[in-house]
Amino acid sequence: MDAGQRALVELGRELSRLGYHFTTPTPETHRRVVSRKGGLSRDLRDVFGWSLPFEQALLPPRLFALLAESGALLREGARLRSGARYSSLGDGLFVHSAYPTRESDAVFFGPDTYRYCALLEARVDGARRCVDVGAGCGAGGIVLAPRCESVVLCDVNPRALRLAEVNAALAGVTSKISLVCSDVLGGVDDGFDLVVANPPYLADEMHRAYRDGGGALGAELSLRIAREALERLPRGGGLVLYTATAIVDGEDLLLRALLPHLRGARFDYRELDPDVFGEELDRSAYRNVERIAVVALDAIKE
Repeated sequence: MDAGQRALVELGRELSRLGYHFTTPTPETHRRVVSRKGGLSRDLRDVFGWSLPFEQALLPPRLFALLAESGALLREGARLRSGARYSSLGDGLFVHSAYPTRESDAVFFGPDTYRYCALLEARVDGARRCVDVGAGCGAGGIVLAPRCESVVLCDVNPRALRLAEVNAALAGVTSKISLVCSDVLGGVDDGFDLVVANPPYLADEMHRAYRDGGGALGAELSLRIAREALERLPRGGGLVLYTATAIVDGEDLLLRALLPHLRGARFDYRELDPDVFGEELDRSAYRNVERIAVVALDAIKE
């Protein structure tokens, strides 16, 4: 861990000590709230949650020094801004990219993160070696770490792995976590018995790593994860996949594509939320889509 990462850890600890708490909404909600707030930050939630510009005098000197040391202090003319955003999950804080997440390697945390972690806590009793594929900021694997012998956080995005290492330290689970730069499971050694994933699932014209799932409607990466996991898991090994699907003429296109890969598994597949990201339906890629539904796949290899 480098000096910038250590500063992010200490910044998160200091925010926790000061009672900071922030629940991160969808980007559309964030945009609406920020447009109402306008102007400069008034408190720590504005700086580190809503990603508003701020004046140096607003931050306690210790926080300002840590933000500068982390490399996440951004100067925009006469204004200052935090390039790091801290979100609450349970009793902990997770650092990720500031709003708006326009960069191709932005690291996202939002409502899907909360639902994903709740799903894992409800469905996973434990594992010897768990792999969180496309781990992003690491929230899923870090939440599971206390109930697993070890957890691999893998992602193709080096920036995500850097922040995931910070978040593992904030959660106090560094000893159980290993980090692997990997395209799905390609760089992960055999020996795992659980794969969990919350991959990007939209068709994103900007091809942002956290958002673009590949293919015409964003399902390509979810399919790859399911296929590769079920090929490499041992008998009795499990896959928990949190993702979303396009519904066209009443048909779930992801489920149709998944079924051939699930022939050697016992599985449960269900909708968790019938309608998310409705604004995407205004885009040409989704012109034939009725709705986008969040789904969960829980499969055991036989």
